[in-house]
Amino acid sequence: MKQDPISIFIVEDDAVYSAVLSHFLSLNPDFQVKKFTSAKEILAAIHEKPDIVTLDYSLPDMTGDILLDKVKTASPETRVIIISGQEDIKVAVELFKKGANDYIVKDADTQERLWMSIQNLRENISLKKEIATLQQEVQKKYNFQKAIIGNSPAIKQVFALMEKAASANITCSVYGETGTGKDLVAKSIHFNSERKKFPFVPVNVAAIPRDLLESELFGHEKGSFTGATNRRIGKFEEANKGTLFLDEIGEMDVNMQAKLLRVLQEQELTRIGSNEIIKINVRIIVATHRNLQEQVKKGKFREDLYYRLLGLPIHLPPLRDRGNDIILIANYFIDQFCNENHLPKKHLDVEAKKTLMLYSFPGNIRELKSIVELACVMSNEDEINTEHIQIHTSNNKSFNNNTENLTLKQFTTQLLQHYLDTFEYDVLKVAEKLDIGKSTIYRMISNNELKLYKHTEDQHS
Repeated sequence: MKQDPISIFIVEDDAVYSAVLSHFLSLNPDFQVKKFTSAKEILAAIHEKPDIVTLDYSLPDMTGDILLDKVKTASPETRVIIISGQEDIKVAVELFKKGANDYIVKDADTQERLWMSIQNLRENISLKKEIATLQQEVQKKYNFQKAIIGNSPAIKQVFALMEKAASANITCSVYGETGTGKDLVAKSIHFNSERKKFPFVPVNVAAIPRDLLESELFGHEKGSFTGATNRRIGKFEEANKGTLFLDEIGEMDVNMQAKLLRVLQEQELTRIGSNEIIKINVRIIVATHRNLQEQVKKGKFREDLYYRLLGLPIHLPPLRDRGNDIILIANYFIDQFCNENHLPKKHLDVEAKKTLMLYSFPGNIRELKSIVELACVMSNEDEINTEHIQIHTSNNKSFNNNTENLTLKQFTTQLLQHYLDTFEYDVLKVAEKLDIGKSTIYRMISNNELKLYKHTEDQHS
């Protein structure tokens, strides 16, 4: 596998020796070599942040230890190899303390040892570059307004709260119906926070059997219970210095809640079967589709844990409350599916858009993704029409899939009536959700185009 090129600065006042080293290293086409004869010259170019500097310890204008300090201060990630005419252990030790990566004495074997030293450093440099690239890609992927698509007032409010959460080391609680993207919010907060270089560890509480959850979170020692054949590091330890995301926290057993509360309060834990106390530094983000306040009133969730976890609450709106975001997200999923499956680019026609806008999406974004991916498969052309939008619903009487013969005015009226019914005739809320003037709605009500009560067929159904 071809490796990335490595930039090397040679600092040597002996022109002949410098030329020999430069020629020798340049034999490797992946080494980009530059020569400097003084401290003044290298410091003028250190802003280029080379990967490696080979530094003659006895330069005429500055001693090696002082120049080493200046190089590491200006470019901390640059590796420095000291090349000296004298073998002095005390000097070498001091230089290593200051950040030198190697100390090589000028003799017949200098070139070979320099080559080996650079090869060893190169592996570390390549690994760090790869990690940095991955971190940049992850952060780009979880940029708030790229990871979460939409420009509705409801989602813009979520973006604002996410920015606050990312800028502060505060516990966050994310609320929302199933399928609204709570896990994506948690990841985006983590990868835009100061903890982004450390692990993001997700745990779905609902997916783990009650008798195994303690071991999953806190770990256990070998032989601590039947089946514990090896020591296990828990999720809290895995997430140290990073973020632990506890999804579906509302499903946690009350007894386990007490143990979790103690760990959060003390910032320490003990593995099952051990007496060793382990200090932890973990940021907590929790998510649930339940109303935890109601769970507290029912005695199903500890009040003290509730307030410990509340932190900065973020409420994710259901898809039906996000207006035209439905079409934006649908288009994103269509493009993504077509690219992944090597299909020609497709788009929604007007009637298909009407159909999606009139549906309430009880399954939220997950359901929308499933619907449009199926539509891409069903459509043989570059256009997706209402026939390709297959919605399976048994209890959504306000949804009307037959929009083909509606005029724009009829469609608008039907859409507004749908939202009025959904939001229990709260005109201000409907105006906000659809980003239209409330006076428009009131005018249509006064003209009997909209009604502030359930349709007769709904009341008798």
